[in-house]
Amino acid sequence: MSTTLRPTPSPTEARIRTPLAKARGLGSAKSGTDHFWLQRLTAVANIVLVIVVLAQIARLAGSDYVTVKAALKSPLLSLPLLLLVLSGMVHMRLGMQTIIEDYFHSEGCKVLLLMLNTFFVILVGLTCVFAVAKLSFGA
Repeated sequence: MSTTLRPTPSPTEARIRTPLAKARGLGSAKSGTDHFWLQRLTAVANIVLVIVVLAQIARLAGSDYVTVKAALKSPLLSLPLLLLVLSGMVHMRLGMQTIIEDYFHSEGCKVLLLMLNTFFVILVGLTCVFAVAKLSFGA
């Protein structure tokens, strides 16, 4: 595997970057690598958590109402559900952010859609957390 070497920047290009940017080694996107890895991390977490939650729910198949209600109050089911909601919402926000940034070119439209994306994720996430809490605390 060969690596591509980038040419040394000219003195003019070298002066354009701030000392902080040189120290951090970040390009113009500033957080592309963090975004990439967080999206991959949440994808793996979603896979694991979906398997755990589905296994717990499959174990309850054919059980009576009282058994299912007791299982939903248990932290063994409610905590993975909450973690799945959190991980799923972060993953959804990151994925939609990537789509919006890549396919919408008007800055005004892009900013509006990114804000709506964040508000939508917060709304859906809070609704899911409320539902899990209601199940867990037996309302």
